[in-house]
Amino acid sequence: MADDCAKVIRNGDTCIVAGFKLAKSPTAREDGRHGCHLEVSEEAGSAIYIYAQPSTTASETASVSVAPKYVYTPLNHLKDGTIVNLYGVVKFFKTPYVSKGTDYCSVVTLVDQSNAKLTCTLFNGNLDSLPKIYKIGDIVRFHRIKIREYNGQMQGITSAGFASLTFDGTVGTPVVPRTSSKAYTFMDEEEKTIEELRIWAASNLSISGPAAKLSGVRPMLFFDLTCQLVGKAKVDGSSFLLKVWDGTKCPYPTWRIPVEARDLEGEKILLHRLRNLTVDILVYDNHVHLAKSLEIGSFLRIYSIHTKQASAENEDVPHVEFHLHGGTCYGRGIGVLPENHPDVKELKTKIIRKFFLISDLESQRCQQLSVTVLTDHQDLSNTELKTIRNSRAPQQYRIRAKLRTFKPQKLYQSVKLHCSKCNSLQEVPNGDAFDLILQECAVIPSNPELHSTSWYESVTWTTQDQKQRKITIHFVKHDEMLLYPEDTLLMIEGGTSKEIWKLTRRFKCVIPVRSTKNDLELLDLSAPFLLQGKVKYYGCKQCSTPKPIKHLSSLAAEPRPSWEPTEIAQVLGIEPLQYVFIMKFTLVDGTGALNAYLFDYEKFFQIPASEILSNNFLQQKMQMTMNTLCPPGRKLGKGSFCLLLHMQSLKIELMYG
Repeated sequence: MADDCAKVIRNGDTCIVAGFKLAKSPTAREDGRHGCHLEVSEEAGSAIYIYAQPSTTASETASVSVAPKYVYTPLNHLKDGTIVNLYGVVKFFKTPYVSKGTDYCSVVTLVDQSNAKLTCTLFNGNLDSLPKIYKIGDIVRFHRIKIREYNGQMQGITSAGFASLTFDGTVGTPVVPRTSSKAYTFMDEEEKTIEELRIWAASNLSISGPAAKLSGVRPMLFFDLTCQLVGKAKVDGSSFLLKVWDGTKCPYPTWRIPVEARDLEGEKILLHRLRNLTVDILVYDNHVHLAKSLEIGSFLRIYSIHTKQASAENEDVPHVEFHLHGGTCYGRGIGVLPENHPDVKELKTKIIRKFFLISDLESQRCQQLSVTVLTDHQDLSNTELKTIRNSRAPQQYRIRAKLRTFKPQKLYQSVKLHCSKCNSLQEVPNGDAFDLILQECAVIPSNPELHSTSWYESVTWTTQDQKQRKITIHFVKHDEMLLYPEDTLLMIEGGTSKEIWKLTRRFKCVIPVRSTKNDLELLDLSAPFLLQGKVKYYGCKQCSTPKPIKHLSSLAAEPRPSWEPTEIAQVLGIEPLQYVFIMKFTLVDGTGALNAYLFDYEKFFQIPASEILSNNFLQQKMQMTMNTLCPPGRKLGKGSFCLLLHMQSLKIELMYG
């Protein structure tokens, strides 16, 4: 703007300065100028209008206007001490939270085509003045952000006149800025900049976060939830209850936080109708202030919710708890989504349908049908079993039949381990085998030279029993800091299976390891390479090529390490084994009998095979499903169901039911 003014303004010209901010001059004493000066204000739409004096040769006067023009600096060209304008794609962010002072604070990490990275810490007393970022992959434009160098890396902080715009980073969506400002500049050429960043991010940035619906959650999960708030209540001084729903139902019994009815805000009739679809989320510490201010009916995106499985003394079946822990690690926080947000529009459609379905169910009693209808593959007509037995493979059929018997009768015996690479099947090892491996490794002393490296911190102690075993635990750090237990991966040497299971209740992941001369390494692959919650994760001996534990450091260096078993297996050279159900069904339909084999991860029973061995509630659910298909003590002929069969070679494989 100064350059453009210099080109057209002359002594004697009359100027109108509009939309500038009056402020005290910080340099008045040094330069002897006026004690106040005018600052460009993007919010007010600063402009200068110049009424030029006629020259000796010109017969008419002329007037021109000058508006700000902005130059945008690539992230790899930033310099310490400068104030710049820039564009960037959001790689990580923390929703605004109350800082130690009176301001709100937000943290965002940006990247661009230069592959440089910039972490910005933004402060403002007005929550609406901070960038409205909803997800990784959003694109932001910052004006007048100050750059400083710290520990060899550039960082961005707010400065006087800081302003921001945020855009959806999805390719093909409208270029509509999110901002609370009523006036801002946005040039046509900037739309091209946004489209170029969108295309680059789509192929260079992983923007698929751990989002989930309530119908897809499981214990020991961290996920982002888009939902509607239907109730809230104060629990105590450091925690607050949010009662939410997303139009789907959690497959597990959920925790109901005890609060007095008079303390629960929300429409009582709606809360009663949705009682089987809502979940209680307990938020802690720094999130309580924002939770109290949320309006009933607003649409939220809650980041990094933690699900935990627990049992009360008076409960036979464990329940799932939902927690939003204190702090801002991994972007924990609560964001309010606007009504026009695409995810809100989709959620509205879903919950409206579900609400009317609930109303219909309440107004009329539904009759229970004895026939289960297969709604998929309606193009296939039912085929008699006699015809199938006389057919050649491969074929696909739709049948209507009765279940005469199934094996194994003890359903927990149906769970096996499968390698998708070599297609091998094996039994799930029992606990005794794991104990024996741990005992053998316990005689190998921990190598002190491997303790407390740049990416993990080590602690060693001696047990108080007669054996006086030495146990060493290595806590993985993030940004040179230890994390909350629920976010922490740890490695253990010298522990027993009982001690390891205790650790899995408090920490996110546990990896049993042993020391070598140069590095930590995994135990024999007959033992699990990872324990998370109540699930043991095994690797295929034939297809795996285990790598030293130091390869985990690459995951620890990520902005938001998720510690997903598949990612851990990949960096450690492990081909993971998957838990599957293997069952034999004997089907009859009056024309003959047929054996069908079930090979399924979780579709048929709607239960993850990995959790069935350690979860009594899921075992009961699976038993109820089989009792429905093959009622004990009931004669054949009282009911049937539809199945889709796929015949391969000499066996019939049950695909869906």
